[in-house]
Amino acid sequence: MDKHTGGDCSGAGGFSIVILSLGWLTHHNDAKTVPPLLGKTLAQAEKILADAGFELVVQDSIFNDTLKPLQIVRQVPDEYEVVKSNRTVYLTINRAEPPLVEMPNIVGYSLRSAEFTLNNMGLKLGDTTFKPDFAKNTVLQQLYNGVAIQPGAKIRQGSRVDLVIGSGLGASFLVPNLVGLTYADAKALLDGKGIGVGSVITSGGITDTAAAFIYRQNPERFDVDGNAQSIRPGQIVDIWLSVERPVVDSTGGGNKGDSLQKDTPGTPE
Repeated sequence: MDKHTGGDCSGAGGFSIVILSLGWLTHHNDAKTVPPLLGKTLAQAEKILADAGFELVVQDSIFNDTLKPLQIVRQVPDEYEVVKSNRTVYLTINRAEPPLVEMPNIVGYSLRSAEFTLNNMGLKLGDTTFKPDFAKNTVLQQLYNGVAIQPGAKIRQGSRVDLVIGSGLGASFLVPNLVGLTYADAKALLDGKGIGVGSVITSGGITDTAAAFIYRQNPERFDVDGNAQSIRPGQIVDIWLSVERPVVDSTGGGNKGDSLQKDTPGTPE
C-alpha cells in the first residue's frame, strides 16, 4: 500500500516538473497587454511599443487627408489584447505624402458623372466655370492649377481639378458689327457677349495684333439681301485684320466691301 502511494506521488511530482518546464520554455506566464496605438504618430508608437517590449512592423499604408501624416489607423493585435511578450505588432499608417494617381478623361461627362469619377480616383472637384456651349451641363475642359491637364497625367491624390462646364446657348441676338474696331476692343466686346473669336486672318505689316483693325468679319451683321443676321452665345466670329483702318458704313448697314483707307488727320473714328 505504501509503495503504491509512493509511486503516485512520484508520478505527480514528475508531471509537475514537466508542466513547469514547459511554462519556462514557452514563457507561459510572461504575457503582456498590447497598448492602444490608434491615433498616435509612428514615432509615438515606436516608443510606446519599445517601452512595452514589443517589436513593430509597418505592414501597410493608406492616404486620408483628414488624418495626420504617419498616424496609426490600424494595429494587429488589437489594443488591450493579452499576448506573449516579444510579440510583433503590425501597423497600418497614414501616408506622409499623397500617392500619385492618373488624371481621368472626364471631358464630355455630365457635371455629376465627372464629380463621381473624380471622387473615385481620390481627386476633388475644384472651381466650376460656365461657358456658353450647346453641350449644356457637360464638361468642356479639365484644368489643374489653371492649366488644361491631359488624361493619364500623374497628379497627387486629393488634388483639386477645376472644370469648365457648358451652360447651353442663350437667346440669339444681332451679330455685332466689328469692322473698324481694333482686335483688342472687338475681343472684349465678344467676350462680354459670350462669343468666341474663330479664325484670325492678318494682312502683311502687322506687328501688334491687339492694335490692328478689323476690316472684315464672318458672319457679317447683314446678309447679301440686307437682312439682319443673328448669333448665339458660344458661337464664333472669324475676323480679318489690317494695320489700316477700314472705311466704315456710317449707317451701320454693313461693310463697304473690303476697302481700306489709311488713317489721315481728321478721319472719323
